[in-house]
Amino acid sequence: MEPRADIPGNASAVPRLARLDGLRGIAACVVAGYHLQIFFYNGLSDFFGGVAGWFFRWGWTFVDLFFLISGYIFAHVYRGGADLRTARQFGDFAVARVARLYPLHLTMLLIVAVLDWGRPENTFPIFLCHLFMLQGIVPGADSGFVGPSWSISVEILCYFLFALAAGSGKRAVTWVSVALVALIVAKLALLGLPGGPWGADYLIGGVLGFFIGQLMWQHRAILARVPTIVLVLTLATGATINVGSYSPLLPLDLLAWPSALLLVLRIRTFEARPLLWLGDRSYGIYLVHYPVLNLFFAALGKSHASWMGVIALYATFSIVVLALANVALHLVERPGRRAVRAAWAKRYPVTALGGAVAPYQAADGNS
Repeated sequence: MEPRADIPGNASAVPRLARLDGLRGIAACVVAGYHLQIFFYNGLSDFFGGVAGWFFRWGWTFVDLFFLISGYIFAHVYRGGADLRTARQFGDFAVARVARLYPLHLTMLLIVAVLDWGRPENTFPIFLCHLFMLQGIVPGADSGFVGPSWSISVEILCYFLFALAAGSGKRAVTWVSVALVALIVAKLALLGLPGGPWGADYLIGGVLGFFIGQLMWQHRAILARVPTIVLVLTLATGATINVGSYSPLLPLDLLAWPSALLLVLRIRTFEARPLLWLGDRSYGIYLVHYPVLNLFFAALGKSHASWMGVIALYATFSIVVLALANVALHLVERPGRRAVRAAWAKRYPVTALGGAVAPYQAADGNS
């Protein structure tokens, strides 16, 4: 769920991949919609069937699409423009990531802690895991407080692995990407469970998607020559193939989501202003929607599926979540980002250490 590929105000800025922002905004909405039906309905995928039923069944996998987008854009920014070689560059990179992710994460964590501390899953040790962004790495910590935030800590791990490899050169990133993708695909093929979602796959699924994105960017020229009809058929195959006893992450991460990303890069509609608006607020949508669901469920309880009931609930939920995500963007995300960066620049000014801050604060868009 990371970032935009633009570096405002810097001559070395790489072009923004705006269409992927639009895709990220849609993916955030799908994840939110999937969680709503988990809370309120039983068997909504069977109730609707068809394409709508597929989204209700497999909406959780759009988190893996987030990771793929992040890996592609990080390669676009750091392998296509800025480097990560010096201590200052690593420092700026780390601060940019903290500035982008932590203000809203901390805000939502504290709000949920105040509202829902009494829940059995919201214990002090779990709170500490969330506070230090370890909830997707420490077993059992992903279910407490803001549940979907597990992916943030997996993102942080991906950044760490990427930065370590990038510090050794662009060729090292390639070898690390190939090794991680091969190991995780082998693990899922041999030990992966069918269906899902499974907490045991959160970490490896995120790493797999991120580094597939790295490899896709590296081979983007070859992939750009793949006919559109082939991408459409590959997306359909990866999304619908029955893999039996194997993990569904294999066809989705290896076929469906890479094809979706490549298709979106060819479709101008994905940089339309409404989709970019969603993309700018995708991180807020992702973190805000789950606490809102808890409040809705406490007020309404379990529901029975009907056309009018589903539409009314989804419409109300969407309005509330989008409004709060917009507030979060303007009152938490952007001010928090500026404050963290200003504190870093004040403590370690460019004139004292040399180098430019902006390139290593790239990729500061939406998580």
